[in-house]
Amino acid sequence: MTSFTAPGLSAESATTVSACLQERLSALNDLHLTLKHIHWNVVGANFIGVHEMIDPQVDLVRGYADTLAERIATLGSAPRGTAKAIEDDRSWGDYSIGRDTAQAHLGALDLVYDGFITSHRAAIEQIGKLDPITEDILIGQTAELEKFQWFVRAHLESYTGELANAGQSSETAAAAAARSAG
Repeated sequence: MTSFTAPGLSAESATTVSACLQERLSALNDLHLTLKHIHWNVVGANFIGVHEMIDPQVDLVRGYADTLAERIATLGSAPRGTAKAIEDDRSWGDYSIGRDTAQAHLGALDLVYDGFITSHRAAIEQIGKLDPITEDILIGQTAELEKFQWFVRAHLESYTGELANAGQSSETAAAAAARSAG
C-alpha cells in the first residue's frame, strides 16, 4: 500500500492503479526496445521510409513510459524501469524477427501493436472507475498508438483493403506473409 496518494484517491485504489501502470510501464519500455530493434534491423527497398517512420514512434513511446512512471510516483508508489522489471512483468514473448525486410518487420510489428493496444485498452477498463485521471492518460496514449498502427498497416494494405499479414497469429508467420506479399 502507498503511504500517500493524489487527493481524492484512496490508498487502496492508488495501489491498484499503480500496479496496473507498472505492468504498462514495463510494456512501454519493452515496446521502445522492440521499435529500436526494428529500426536497426530493417533492410530492403523501403528501408529509409520505415527506418525514419519508426524513430518518432520510439520517441513518443519513451515519453509515454516517462508519463506513466511519473504517474506511479504521483500516486505514492515507486516505478520500476529496469530490465528486471520488464522481465518480471512480461506476459508476452520477446520480439522474434532479426535482420529482415521492411515488409517483414511491418507485418510482425502490426501484431505487436495488436497485443499492446489490446492490453492498454484492458488497463483502461481496469482502472477507469478507480481513477479517471489515469484513464485519460491511457486513452490518449492508446489513440496515438492506434494511429501508429495505421501507419504500419498502410504499408501492408492492398488496394482492396486486405492486409498482407491477415490471419497470422505469430510474428514469424506475419513477417513471412508480409514478405511474400511485398
